Amino acid sequence: MESEPMDSEDEYQEYNPSRAKRRRVSMTRSNRTSIGNDGPTKKSIDLTSLIDPAESNIRDVAFETIIDELLPDLIRTRDALLRQQAQIDQYGQPIRPMTRCERALLIDELQSKSQVNNPLTFLEAMILRKLKVNREKGLRNIPEQDLDALMQHSTVTPLPPVPASPPVNPDVLAALYSIRTTPYENSFLSRLLGVNTAPTPGLVAVDWETCSPWISLMDDIRDHYSLAHPDREQVAPVRAPIEYVSLQPLHLDQVHDLLARTFWSGIDVSDSLHYSPEKCSIIATYKKLVVGAAFLSSPQEAYITYMAVRTGWENSQIATNMLYHLITLNPNKDITLHVSVNNPAMQLLYNRFGFKAEEFIANFYDAYLDPQSRASKNAFRLRLRR
Repeated sequence: MESEPMDSEDEYQEYNPSRAKRRRVSMTRSNRTSIGNDGPTKKSIDLTSLIDPAESNIRDVAFETIIDELLPDLIRTRDALLRQQAQIDQYGQPIRPMTRCERALLIDELQSKSQVNNPLTFLEAMILRKLKVNREKGLRNIPEQDLDALMQHSTVTPLPPVPASPPVNPDVLAALYSIRTTPYENSFLSRLLGVNTAPTPGLVAVDWETCSPWISLMDDIRDHYSLAHPDREQVAPVRAPIEYVSLQPLHLDQVHDLLARTFWSGIDVSDSLHYSPEKCSIIATYKKLVVGAAFLSSPQEAYITYMAVRTGWENSQIATNMLYHLITLNPNKDITLHVSVNNPAMQLLYNRFGFKAEEFIANFYDAYLDPQSRASKNAFRLRLRR
């Protein structure tokens, strides 16, 4: 039978069980083939003689021996790939993506730090979370999102471009460049440190609270302009107090104009500069504008010659304050004056300070008023007894 040589061959090579096993499998397959055919006329093919020479040439080589030969080439290839992935950041420093090994080492380092009762900082916790997310994406083959592509398909409407600045007037630039120095009063340093202005000469009192009709009118005009022309440069209002000072030479022109408008023309109070002006005169000023004036003839006589308030500054307690300061500057003296009969406002003011009428004088102002004037020429003589 055909199986006998196979059996004898197995017995001859029984020193190698694994080969014998493979040969038995081959022999079994050949036997099945021959059994499945109709009749014993066909013979099975034996491949054992072809397999034995190939297996005899295979050598057992260790993995370290093979990898030691390939490791330099692998390192050079990895370094070249990392250099290709490197980029330059905004600070001029080269950067590259982390390898999986570097990422794993950094994750282990951060996790070990958090496990020794040393809480991570906010930045370290955020880095650890991003590293873990990237690791999970790599395990699931999730590609990194391209931010540029997302922005191209974004539904966000881009902002319109900034319009170009209009050309600058060369005359304005020339005027600015021609400025070499700035007065300290107009400089930014003065706004920080303040302006050490000289004290007002002859200052008696300062009133920051009074708001006259004229100041209110100026505020209304400024507000109306800002509402009508919002695109134009708005001038910031500069507040100033009403200052009560003694008569100074720079006040004479405005004082003469004020007295001429209030009483009659030709009034001259220049001689008041020579008779104790610090006791016999009170001038109310707003910035550089004279808004009121009151005079005594002399400290010895204590007679009020003139008291007037500028139009637009009435009902602001200016006359009251001037009369109060005149009385205060001349204590222990009786003060007298004459007031027109048809001036009830001034009569009421004097009565509030304790003035009493002592005499009615007819045609007192006859020598001063114009014959066509509708003002009364009669007067009351009032006295404040001390």
